[in-house]
Amino acid sequence: MKRSRRIQVFVLLGLAFVAAIVFYVADLDRTVRREFEGRHWDLPAKVYAAPTELYAGAPLAADDLERELKLLHYRALPDPDKPGTYHRRGELIDLNARRTRFADELREPIRLTIATAPSGIVRMTASGGADVPIFRLDPTLIGSIFPIHGEDRIVLAPGEIPPLLIASLKAVEDRRFDVHHGVDPRGILRALWVDLRAGRIEQGGSTLTQQLVKSYFLDERQTLARKVTEAIMAWRLEAHFSKTDILTAYINEIYLGQDGERAIHGFGLASEFYFALPIDELDLSQMALLVGLVRGPSYYDPRHHPERARARRDLVLKVLADSGVVAPAAATAAAAKPLGVRPTASGAYYPAYLDFVRRTLKRDYRQADLAAAGLAIYTSLEPRAQAAAEQSLTKELARLDARTHRKDAQLEGAVVVARPDSGEVVAIVGGRQVGFDGFDRALDARRQIGSLIKPAVYLAALESGRYNASTIVDDSPIEVKFPNGTRWAPDNYTHQNYGPLPVVHALAESLNLATVHVGLDVGLAKVAQVLPRLGLDRTPPLNPALLLGSADLTPLEVAQFYEVLANGGFMSRLRAVRAVLDSDGRAVQTFPMEVTPVADAAIVFQLDTMLKQVVERGTARAAGARFQPVVLAGKTGTSSDLRDSWFAGFSGSHLAVVWVGYDDNHPTGLSGATGALPVWIDVMAALKPSSFDPPMPDGLEMRTIDFWTGQETSPACAGDAVVVAVPRATTIPARPGCGPENSAGLLDRIKSWFAHRTH
Repeated sequence: MKRSRRIQVFVLLGLAFVAAIVFYVADLDRTVRREFEGRHWDLPAKVYAAPTELYAGAPLAADDLERELKLLHYRALPDPDKPGTYHRRGELIDLNARRTRFADELREPIRLTIATAPSGIVRMTASGGADVPIFRLDPTLIGSIFPIHGEDRIVLAPGEIPPLLIASLKAVEDRRFDVHHGVDPRGILRALWVDLRAGRIEQGGSTLTQQLVKSYFLDERQTLARKVTEAIMAWRLEAHFSKTDILTAYINEIYLGQDGERAIHGFGLASEFYFALPIDELDLSQMALLVGLVRGPSYYDPRHHPERARARRDLVLKVLADSGVVAPAAATAAAAKPLGVRPTASGAYYPAYLDFVRRTLKRDYRQADLAAAGLAIYTSLEPRAQAAAEQSLTKELARLDARTHRKDAQLEGAVVVARPDSGEVVAIVGGRQVGFDGFDRALDARRQIGSLIKPAVYLAALESGRYNASTIVDDSPIEVKFPNGTRWAPDNYTHQNYGPLPVVHALAESLNLATVHVGLDVGLAKVAQVLPRLGLDRTPPLNPALLLGSADLTPLEVAQFYEVLANGGFMSRLRAVRAVLDSDGRAVQTFPMEVTPVADAAIVFQLDTMLKQVVERGTARAAGARFQPVVLAGKTGTSSDLRDSWFAGFSGSHLAVVWVGYDDNHPTGLSGATGALPVWIDVMAALKPSSFDPPMPDGLEMRTIDFWTGQETSPACAGDAVVVAVPRATTIPARPGCGPENSAGLLDRIKSWFAHRTH
């Protein structure tokens, strides 16, 4: 009886054990089906720069164009027979362009020949001989907005996976992938035998399916229970899904490296991460290296352990040759190549610009969508302009540091570059550590703008109808008494006063006393009301110091202010994003240019003509001398006690704003002309600006006046004559006796030369 009961107990326990196993397997089966059927990878939003446009007349010589192609990781080959390659023949470049997604179209691969000259592109022809009027290079990936857990990947569809990758993975990682059912006992025994003979781990016993299960469902614990779970899930995965589905998921899921806090998953992203090439452009050597990384991305990291990585790559090549995947000669040739990984993992990174992009998108998208929905964000960033701004700021700040001799701190700076006609921001630098994702001075540093405010004062004066460029104003001492008994007595930068002189002279030489006289005459309220029309989102306090720039603005706000002046009185809101596409390439949002008239075009034209004189013969004359005969306009700015150095200026093609100062607001000893202006000149020189030459509105005429007296004169008085725009039929007294023989003209020119001061 006792024996019978024991048998019953054992049977019941056995049945319970079997039931538990069945329940456990069924539960794992449900998990596998549920998670894999609805599998969704969090895909970060990818942010792209504006594509470089090529056309006949574009100022890109052969060297410039080749440099652009190298930045896009096009490879130079004698026969560019594959997309992503080119061949240079002197001034001719044969290009095999990649399949590329733009914001407005998907371009298939195309071959063309680009003829250049030292001055730029001459002609472009397609492979069939037809002229190509305009062509866009690939937009550069400039950053991503990552998921919280930091995973990043480029998802490949089955048709996008190179056959060589599939064959290599099977040969190296799972020879019996096509016939096993998730677990391969023969493979385990074979791997064990190979490893024992080699004395080290050369092959693994896990199938590709098991590796996928481990990556997709399980943690890294090496326990018997976890291995059993892995085997069961691999078996059930094979029971429900095709080999193609499993292999595609594996290729997109497997972990292949680390870039700081970003985890590199999948072969698509690994190809970009290690070689800066799409997966379909890898050669045999590069593909073998990626396949070799599967065994240990950290251990075989080619950047940190190149000898290990090379040995592993060469072993993979041997396996491919032995398995018949590639010819032995091809494997030998591939093994002779260097690893070929790009030097750094991060590539180009523009934290200040990406910061502006995030803030723009925050109004319309949830952070979760930006970090997981696989959006493609197309921006107006121009890599050449960005590089010029970064290099110029870094170089000039180092030079200025040596001049200021401060040992406990370094000068900081910020640069914003935009297209004035569209408001598109093409470059932003938030500090001298250009790749550091920290405090963004371009967007967040509110600093006193000093004399940058003066165009607003004179805009209000011109709008009053009582002032024009020739109007005489008083540059004499002034004192303002406040109700509480305090007094405000401003002074000129030179600590001199120049008496009566015309408005154009007062603005060009940035004379404080004359500006205060004009501003108080027009009225503080009128001046303050101008600023919101120029893009400021707040009205500053009505304090007389406002007339000399006591307002605190960021460089981006200053750029918005001057964009209106550069755009003839029309405001285009500064923007960075052109379009947003979903993961399938469909446009989900565009950001069209919005233009709003905020100031009379004739008034702004008069003001702009005077801002040209700032560059021609005023405080920014160093820029005029550097770019002659290109016509530029702008204004220097220096805050009280020389704490902030500014320059805001524009050409026909670009608007740029530069700020230089200390983060602790310590005096720099630099004026706008000695601090910010050299940075601005260096940036604009790289951009090759066009002349600022807007059409003159109706109702105006150009008149020649004396720079010191405001009297109408002739170009014969070359040292003193300036051309200004004034309302038609404006009465301007004539300068008596003006001519080359007149000694007074020479004396005035000498006086003018000595009176020039940097401000």
